[in-house]
Amino acid sequence: MAAQSKRMTETAAIEGFPKIQAEESFKNKVYVALKDAIFKADIYSSPAPVMIDERDLSDRLGVSRTPIREAIAMLEQDGFLRTVPRRGILIVRKTKREIVEMIQAWAALESMAVRLITLDPANDASALRPIFQDFTENHRPDEYLSEYSMANLNFHQALIKMSGAQILIDMTDKLLFHVRGIRQLTIGRDHRAERSIEDHLAIIRALEKRDTALAESLTRDHTLGLAAYVDTHGHELFD
Repeated sequence: MAAQSKRMTETAAIEGFPKIQAEESFKNKVYVALKDAIFKADIYSSPAPVMIDERDLSDRLGVSRTPIREAIAMLEQDGFLRTVPRRGILIVRKTKREIVEMIQAWAALESMAVRLITLDPANDASALRPIFQDFTENHRPDEYLSEYSMANLNFHQALIKMSGAQILIDMTDKLLFHVRGIRQLTIGRDHRAERSIEDHLAIIRALEKRDTALAESLTRDHTLGLAAYVDTHGHELFD
């Protein structure tokens, strides 16, 4: 009884416990749905700005405009949206310099992820192989770009997830939207798909051997190669 009283006293001493309102939970559901829709939007294949309409969102999601506005405000804070006076709500595109820096950051985070994968004996890197099992000489990545592009994205997300590090997962979440778009935009250029799958399989082999240094190096160089490509060809990609 004394212990329970002590716990209650300690809890009461902590200020700032707001009541959870049903509206807040509803707002968060709209936020998740809208964020998911934004992540699926293709904002880099065309130079035209991608706008979203508050009223249209309300109709599509079947909710009032209040939680829509609140979710938009949250996504603006996250850096995914920007309200443009007299025009509407813009899905934010990054500049070439920002994209390059994001990819470089991803390279650092992903190389740490593969390090953690090799150091955890519970991890089975061979589980990554099915991502690419459908690609053969008769089913080449460069001939099935849409399919391979999805496999490519799944692979990079799987590496982060397999690390088991929630901080890495959270840190790459905001980068993913833009890095994903650029990977999709560039994968079909200059035989990059063919080199990409070779790199991926080499990374998997290094992980299976638990060769930490090699896995880190291959992963980092692979993603930095994308950064260098964007830096060199940015005028073609962003104009």
